[in-house]
Amino acid sequence: MSRKEDNIKDEDKRVKDQVEDAMDEAINELDQAGDDTEAEETVSDNELTEEERMIEDLQKEKDKFLRLFAEFENYKRRTSKERLELFKTANQEVMTAMLPVMDDFDRAMNEISKSGDENLLKGVELIHNKLRETLKAKGLERMDVEQGSDFDSEIHEAITQIPAPTEDLKGKIVDVVEPGYKLGERIIRYPKVVTGK
Repeated sequence: MSRKEDNIKDEDKRVKDQVEDAMDEAINELDQAGDDTEAEETVSDNELTEEERMIEDLQKEKDKFLRLFAEFENYKRRTSKERLELFKTANQEVMTAMLPVMDDFDRAMNEISKSGDENLLKGVELIHNKLRETLKAKGLERMDVEQGSDFDSEIHEAITQIPAPTEDLKGKIVDVVEPGYKLGERIIRYPKVVTGK
C-alpha cells in the first residue's frame, strides 16, 4: 500500500474513533442520569429540571454526533473521489514526457519511408507500434484532428492563421503541426493547428 493510502486510512480511523468516543460519552452521561434518578425515591422540582437538563445535553451530544458523522461521510466521499482521479491521471507526468519521443518516432517513420529501405522501415515500424500500443494500454489516446475539421478553441491550439487555400477551409483547420493527446478524459497536450482565414 502507498504511504498516501496509509495516511487516508489512519485519518479515517482517527475520525471514526472520535465519533465512537462522542457516542460513548453520551451513553455514559445517560446511564449516570438514569442511576441518579433510580437512587432517589422522591421526585422534586430539582430532579425534573435535572432530567430536562440531561435530555437537553443528550440532544446536544446527538446533534454533535450527527454533524461529526456527516463531516466524516463527506470526507470519505471527497477522498475516494480524489483517489479515483489520482489513479486515472497518475501516469500524466510520464506520458507527457513520452510525447516528444512519439513525435520523433513519427518523424523518423516519415523519413525512413522516403528512403525506400524496406527492412529498416519494417524494424522501426515494429518498435513504433509497440511503443504506441503500450502507451495506449496505459490510457494515452491520440486526438483525431484532420484537415478541414472545424476549429474549436476549447480543444485545439491555433499557432498561426494563413489565407485559406480553398473557400471551404475558411475558419477551419488547414494543417496539424503537432498532434494532441488525451489521458483518459483529460487532454494532456492540445493539438497545434494552422487555421485558414
